[in-house]
Amino acid sequence: MDEGSEGVGDPSTLPPVIDRAGLRVRTLRPRRTLGWSIGLPIATLALPLLCLALWVLYRPGSTRPFLLVGVLAVLIAGAVALAFLQYRRTRASVSAAGLVERGFFGGTKTIAARDISGVLRVQLYRGASAETSSQLFVIDRRGHAAFRMRGGFWDEETMDLVAPVLGVDEVVREEPVTMAELRRSDPRLLYWFERRPKLRAEDQPVLMPKSGAVGVLEGSSTKPSRS
Repeated sequence: MDEGSEGVGDPSTLPPVIDRAGLRVRTLRPRRTLGWSIGLPIATLALPLLCLALWVLYRPGSTRPFLLVGVLAVLIAGAVALAFLQYRRTRASVSAAGLVERGFFGGTKTIAARDISGVLRVQLYRGASAETSSQLFVIDRRGHAAFRMRGGFWDEETMDLVAPVLGVDEVVREEPVTMAELRRSDPRLLYWFERRPKLRAEDQPVLMPKSGAVGVLEGSSTKPSRS
């Protein structure tokens, strides 16, 4: 699939791409400002640590401490630059034919439209605070999350494009939930480390009578697709 616009935010700035078959493709990218907001604190923290390492290792007349700290600085800068580049390359290409995801680690995942049953939107509480984060799940026919967008990385305007471009219904759960509640009701939507067992009894998984994608999408308001 061809790539779309570089920007995210206002959907009007993301013109569809038409390939040779006349297929409308949207290329969605995560928040661009997030890379800087993470990279700058890392650089700010690394600089005093490097100075401290140089002060500890310094020996009069020896160049070895400068060499060691210089190598360490290059390694840190290289790791930050590589992470930033990988983040910039992260994207999802969405069309009526399905979805192609290029992840942070460079892997590519393709989900055909015939394997998608719908899109689910929930508000998830951030830890023990009252703040919530938007979560979007593209759900396959088995009721698993084939693709996920988290509010910390993707903005609302970008999430709003997914269901209409795919041509599927979008379900919105009105009430915010905690991670424990989502783990009990829809464990198949979560990453493996989010499904980890808890010591507290209230966090233990509960068998639900619903099965498949229908169970995942029930009990919520539905927005019809706008294809």
